[in-house]
Amino acid sequence: MGDDNGPLYLGLDLSTQQLKAVVVDSELKTVAQSKVDFDGDFGRDYGIRKGVLARDETGEVFAPVAMWMEALDLVLERLCREMPVPVSRIRGVSGSGQQHGSVFWGSSAEELLRGLDPGRRLVEQLSGALAHEWSPNWQDQSTQRECDAFDAALGGREKLAEVTGSGAHHRFTGLQIMRLRQALPQMYASTSRISLVSSFLASLFLGSIAPLDVGDVCGMNLWDMPNQRYSPELLALAGGGGGGAQRLLRQKLGEPEMDGGRPLGSVSPYFVRRYGFSAGCRVVPFTGDNPATILALPLRPLDAIVSLGTSTTFLMNTPTYKPDGSHHFFNHPTTRGHYMFMLCYKNGGLAREKVRDALPRKSGGGRPGGWDDFNAAVLSTPPLGVAGPGDKAKLGLYFCLRETVPNIRAGTFRFHCDPDGSRLQQVQGGWSEDVDPRIIVESQALSMRLRSRKLVHSPEDGLPAQPRRIYLVGGGSVNPAIARVIGDVLGGADGVYKLDVGGSACALGGAYKALWALERKQGETFDELIAQRWKEEGSIERVDEGFKPSTYQQYGNILGAFEEMEKRLLSEETR
Repeated sequence: MGDDNGPLYLGLDLSTQQLKAVVVDSELKTVAQSKVDFDGDFGRDYGIRKGVLARDETGEVFAPVAMWMEALDLVLERLCREMPVPVSRIRGVSGSGQQHGSVFWGSSAEELLRGLDPGRRLVEQLSGALAHEWSPNWQDQSTQRECDAFDAALGGREKLAEVTGSGAHHRFTGLQIMRLRQALPQMYASTSRISLVSSFLASLFLGSIAPLDVGDVCGMNLWDMPNQRYSPELLALAGGGGGGAQRLLRQKLGEPEMDGGRPLGSVSPYFVRRYGFSAGCRVVPFTGDNPATILALPLRPLDAIVSLGTSTTFLMNTPTYKPDGSHHFFNHPTTRGHYMFMLCYKNGGLAREKVRDALPRKSGGGRPGGWDDFNAAVLSTPPLGVAGPGDKAKLGLYFCLRETVPNIRAGTFRFHCDPDGSRLQQVQGGWSEDVDPRIIVESQALSMRLRSRKLVHSPEDGLPAQPRRIYLVGGGSVNPAIARVIGDVLGGADGVYKLDVGGSACALGGAYKALWALERKQGETFDELIAQRWKEEGSIERVDEGFKPSTYQQYGNILGAFEEMEKRLLSEETR
């Protein structure tokens, strides 16, 4: 395990359904881990399902904050049992929390956090520290009126995205604050501070209210990205009026910590006496779960992560800020002047499964339309379904849910065009079912290529603009046919890789962040330090060669037609 007396670093991830803890050593090797499953451990006590409660009539989705306090004690008890070495060797702690959620502290919070009794559990002492017992969850959809107000506040959705990095979204914290202030005015008035889920968890460790993090503060629709400050106009909107309301909300939020690697202080005596932490263990700013994901491996500028789960997510580390109402920009959690670019699609794995299930069964003994048949159909269909001269290029959108990027209704939409992108036409009926698997995977990748094209540049002389490496994560990452198409469409000069860092990427990202904060040399970036110590063996596997010049150009030729297809369908939405 390396140095038997060397420092260790603790990372935590407070997600919707679990709290995970991971301990690593200075060589990034995992030493111990533990987790709490909210439904399994607390479902009966709190009446939750998949970590939350919901009011279908209002669209509200929320979680009990007290449950998270209980979970922290429980995950640390389990971790102490798993640790093969003393907890006192943990030198730093950081982590992540589900983005956008908020915790409203009452006026006694600081005093109660400071005076924690190690003989009693957190929940027994801190329930009275809350002004509001619930935290809005990212699945909440109760803020449409607030979305409309935020989108209009600065002159339209694109202007809001230009300022805050995102258009207005139901789950974003500023909109949730605006709704709760109006719905529960007494609660808002009694709130002394508002934390994000990440800074709430950091506050428990610190024994005082921790500042918001440089990366996580961007998930609120309140942070002015070009000027790196709160937007006065948006604070006034969420806070309910003019200068006084604006200043009051700013006080409740507090100023964020702009250096993701600056320790906030030492761990609270509660954790020293109850669990055996060293009094010198430092608390490093906790960030959001999406920013933490890109810290779980040394993601260089121009590298991209494609998460192929139920939904699909595309992440890039980029020094370029080119906002748009259809995607998200956050400050990079450790690298000043860099950003995290994120696309979120609802129609990912579910849409692919729907196409798979529509296939006639060909492989013997398998279930109808199984993945073997899907993959065979993908690999036997040429790019864009163009088998020879005179063939039309086939384009489609396959949405089993209303999509957000672009905001188009559920349905299957098929088009074709000439291979140079001209003469785009919608087609009824379309083509045979065994062509659909190739076209749906191409469609999902083409949308990523279209929306990231302003952020990529040539990774080396003589190559067109594209990502350097593409890392695949999530359930679909094991599928070789999907990997092949992503490499065909998106490129990837250094190849396409399946990434496996276990099921605790966000907690690992937090542990690495704590390590960097406390071991970095003067001016040493997170990427530099982690890259020196990170071992590719066992974590990544090359699954496709990536960039293929003629195929990449073939998709480039029809990118304009793909964009035009979306625009035509969007125009029908507004009729």
